[in-house]
Amino acid sequence: MAVDVYVVDAFSDRPFGGNPAGVVLLPSFRDPEWMQAVAAELRHSETAFVEVDGPADAPKPLRWFTPTVEVDLCGHATLATAHVLGGDQVFATRSGELSCVATEDGRIDMDFPADPTTVIAEPPSELSAALGGARVTAVASGASDLLVEVDSPAAVAAVRPDLAALGALPHRGVIVTAAGGRDGVDFVSRCFFPRVGVEEDPVTGSAHRTLAAWWSERLALTELVAEQLSARGGTVRVAVRGDRVGISGRATTVLRGSLYS
Repeated sequence: MAVDVYVVDAFSDRPFGGNPAGVVLLPSFRDPEWMQAVAAELRHSETAFVEVDGPADAPKPLRWFTPTVEVDLCGHATLATAHVLGGDQVFATRSGELSCVATEDGRIDMDFPADPTTVIAEPPSELSAALGGARVTAVASGASDLLVEVDSPAAVAAVRPDLAALGALPHRGVIVTAAGGRDGVDFVSRCFFPRVGVEEDPVTGSAHRTLAAWWSERLALTELVAEQLSARGGTVRVAVRGDRVGISGRATTVLRGSLYS
């Protein structure tokens, strides 16, 4: 049986920018081994699998896989899935219900659980070396990731990570960030997830839950504009709403086809 599969560039208003995600539409979930094999075949940082044949007014079940593991939450693949399905959606996931709303200016606003951070007074001694000698100014942990603040956007862009060392840390991934950037940008970041099979993620929606908690407090802002400084790059808007975070961006479909398996 053939099923529809898409490739969508999330957090981008043009093809070949932002973060590409696979989106597979299913009448019902296949077994996890099959979905993992599809994700490994597509080779994107995440592939989303969504059930589309349930009641129209019920949340649609949604799961995400990297090329090597299933993950609990993925922002850019959720954005990609909502884009494929027409914008306004509610998804049932491992991280609870996630709602997506299409905005008048062409973005999709996703409502995610917030991820408060805890400052680590004595960060791992090997951390600076693992980031290519970057001068670390603060370190905090979120629910899944380690957040590392460095002293400038230029320092974020210059990071040359030791991926084996980062993958040995007891965190899903490492977020490197700094305040500022070009005009109109409040903070920048790069995200590395070698532990789950993703060396550098181009634009990471879920990490912006952690980044929003960190920078909202430090900049005294509840609405912020972020830029991820990967090679593909992307812009993310975040809004802190109590124990929830709005994460929004644009998306562009670049491929649609049929998956035979």
